[in-house]
Parts: sequence; structure tokens; C-alpha cells
Amino acid sequence: MKDIALASSERIDDLLTHGLHIIQSEEVFSFSLDAILLARFCSMPPRGKVLDLCTGNGVVPLLLTTRTKAAEIWGVEIQERLADMAVRNVQLNELEGRLHMIHGDLRTIHLSLGHGQFDLITVNPPYLPVPAGEQNINEHVAAARHEIHCTLEEVISAGAKQTRAGGKFAMVHRPARLVDILTLMRKYRLEPKRIRFVHARAHEEAMMVLVEGAKDGKSELRTLPPFIVYNDQDQYCKELMEIYYGGQISSKEGSSP
Repeated sequence: MKDIALASSERIDDLLTHGLHIIQSEEVFSFSLDAILLARFCSMPPRGKVLDLCTGNGVVPLLLTTRTKAAEIWGVEIQERLADMAVRNVQLNELEGRLHMIHGDLRTIHLSLGHGQFDLITVNPPYLPVPAGEQNINEHVAAARHEIHCTLEEVISAGAKQTRAGGKFAMVHRPARLVDILTLMRKYRLEPKRIRFVHARAHEEAMMVLVEGAKDGKSELRTLPPFIVYNDQDQYCKELMEIYYGGQISSKEGSSP
């Protein structure tokens, strides 16, 4: 691990069991389970090019490095402070040859990266519409939660521009937006192919949904078994314990969330 300059509010945390570390701060939105499950769920190509939109401090690209030794991975983040943290996280883990973090707008990034260049697009976007009225909330947290810098349609449109024919687009979101997500994915020729609901407990409604589509794919949707976070003893389920404390994330398509 390389020595990296930290701001006064920043800290370095361990990132699961993969020998990776991540710079985080209480002043910005820290990564959570949704990013971890997205990195586990998506169909990672053994080689080629991967792009993570709304990358924040770069947690999803960092996790994806455990699933490939050959693919190059890019991350795009519109907030300058988070983009700087993402760049330093690459340096911290000495992954400069494999990860590339860009401070930019996903709505226009195709102008510099080109159309249809990526085998996989991942995104953990803001979940909520912009609320009405003044909000007493940290600007970085607000941008992570609310569609301030991009709408759901703009996220999916951007993903479609960047995905090559036959490439994959994977997203984590709230189940309440599922109809919108599937409708927009079809509108932009990202045919939904795999879906998995995430539940805190078996008897509770889903709190997250993972969706993956293929650019110009045929119509066929697989519904995977639900992912249950806590077991009957209110402890992490075996599958989640494997993610947190097991070996490296599997690169097999569809073998995990």
C-alpha cells in the first residue's frame, strides 16, 4: 500500500478481504452494500474494457479488479472531490496500470471515450428524484442520493452509448423504480437479461434490485433466486459472509448476486 496524502476528515479503510484499501470521509457518501453486490452481480469480461458510471470514490472499479487480471477499468465521477478520492484510491492500491478515474459528466463522456467502446458498464446511480424545497443536507450526500446531476433516463442513455453490441449493462437500484428501469433499458436497446431482488430478511419486501441487460440482445429475462441479507438468527447469510470474508469474487457470469 502506497503512502497517500489525506485530508483532515479522511481515513483509510480495509476493503473486504482482497488486500485492497479505500479512502473515505465522513463528509461524503461512503460506499455500502449496494456497491458490493453490484460488483459481485455483473457479468465481468475476462478481458476488454469496463466502465463504471457514478463511480464515487471508485469502490466498484476497485472491487472489479479482483475478478479480472486483463480487463482495463474506467470510472467516471462528476463531483470533483469524489473524483480526486477515486484517483488517490487507485494510487493507494498501486493499480495505475489497470484503473483510470475521470472527473467528468456521464452525459457527455462519450464525446471523449467514444461510442460503443466497452464490454461492460456498471452503475450505482442516485436513487431518488430531486426533492422540492430547501434541503438541509451535505451537497455530496445530496448528489449521491438524489438525481441532481443525472436522471435515471440519462444514466441508461449514457450506458447505452458506451456499450458495444452484445456488451452488458448492470445496475443496482430501488425496486420501486423497476418498471421505469426495464422500460428505459428497452428504449435504449439494453435488453434486460438477468434480475435479482435483495431483501434484508426473507419475510420483508425487497430493498434493492440488481438488473443486467445486453446491448441489442434477444428478449429473454432470467429471474435469479432472491438475495437474503440476514438469516433467521439475524446474522449475515452464508452468501454474504462469503462475499465479505471468503476468497476473491468469482468471475463466472451469474454465479453470484
